[in-house]
Amino acid sequence: MRRLPETCLTKVRYVVIDEQTETVRRFNRSYTQQVGALEDSFLGLGLPLSTMRLLFEIGSEPGTVQALRARMGLDSGYLSRLLRRLESEALIEVVPDPGDRRRRLTRLTGKGRRWWVVLETRSQLRAQALIDPLSERQRVRLVAALAQADLLVRAATVIIEDADPVSAPARKAVGRYFAELSQRFGFNDTGLDSRDARALRPPGGVFALALSDGEAVACGGVQGLGPGLGEIKRMWVDETWRGAGLGSRLLRCLEDRAAHLGYLSVRLDTNGALSEAIAMYERAGYDKISRYNDNPEATHFFEKSLS
Repeated sequence: MRRLPETCLTKVRYVVIDEQTETVRRFNRSYTQQVGALEDSFLGLGLPLSTMRLLFEIGSEPGTVQALRARMGLDSGYLSRLLRRLESEALIEVVPDPGDRRRRLTRLTGKGRRWWVVLETRSQLRAQALIDPLSERQRVRLVAALAQADLLVRAATVIIEDADPVSAPARKAVGRYFAELSQRFGFNDTGLDSRDARALRPPGGVFALALSDGEAVACGGVQGLGPGLGEIKRMWVDETWRGAGLGSRLLRCLEDRAAHLGYLSVRLDTNGALSEAIAMYERAGYDKISRYNDNPEATHFFEKSLS
């Protein structure tokens, strides 16, 4: 652990840099240099990394400017400047959306598609050059470590925000939740009905989405059961995100929202086949209780004090 000076206009204060933070910073410095992020001409294509990354995203998933900004997490002004640069190079087109003239669509030109292929090829070759000196065993270790690191970094940057339970992103997330229950256990629910939606709205309830690059990767809600008593409902995490701690983080957020709504304790139910979820609830301090509802699919019931 070391201390670095941080200049704030007329005064200097010291910031403690711990070993974990320093390891992340050291990796960032090394990796950005190795992949060419510091070069003015990324992979010899004449444009910097930020501009070429935008070209890659447009070629991989054409869509609206708004969706592109959410996916890349860019400031709207900076994104506009990057788009204009690509337009000036005749690599992309930004046109009105025929379905909604207020929105703009991005797509590659013919020249842009040729550049995209070159970019993809050279990126593959650069990545291959990084692992070529390693043995097969080392490659396996590196790939596993990078996959885990990628998942954890993305989990750390997930945004959890409140949403209307009948909004399009919420309906999509809840639909995937019910689809998984149907596939795994044969449950017949297909979505939230109007009564469920009302219960998950203020003043007595709330619904939250966990968003990564603008896409919902987890969801959950709180509704009232009685005076001072809330219930956590419809909690789901995308299967590709499990193991990154997102479920525990979402659970804590829902507990915070329940406390903010005035609930002193919360309950939840689950199915015995969901052993990972049960283990998570027990780690989070939930106690097993007797059945408190008539949900036919639920076999395990829990409660936690929020005081």
